[in-house]
Amino acid sequence: MKEIDITKNDLVPKQTLLTDNEKQELLNKYKITLRQLPRILVNDPVIQHLEGKIGDVVEIVRKSSVAGESLYYRIV
Repeated sequence: MKEIDITKNDLVPKQTLLTDNEKQELLNKYKITLRQLPRILVNDPVIQHLEGKIGDVVEIVRKSSVAGESLYYRIV
């Protein structure tokens, strides 16, 4: 059976894993800790596709009718 790439679906927002430097910049910018970020499960299909692991931070770009695009951050 052919494998389906779920990241190509229009309903799935663009998601990327942050590097360690980007993660630190995010925490410094908002003056937060990793524990204050909302969580996303390691067995989420997109996280599995990105090969994310516990402790990684994912940036989610959602389409918004008001702002155009809005950024969300979640920790695996």
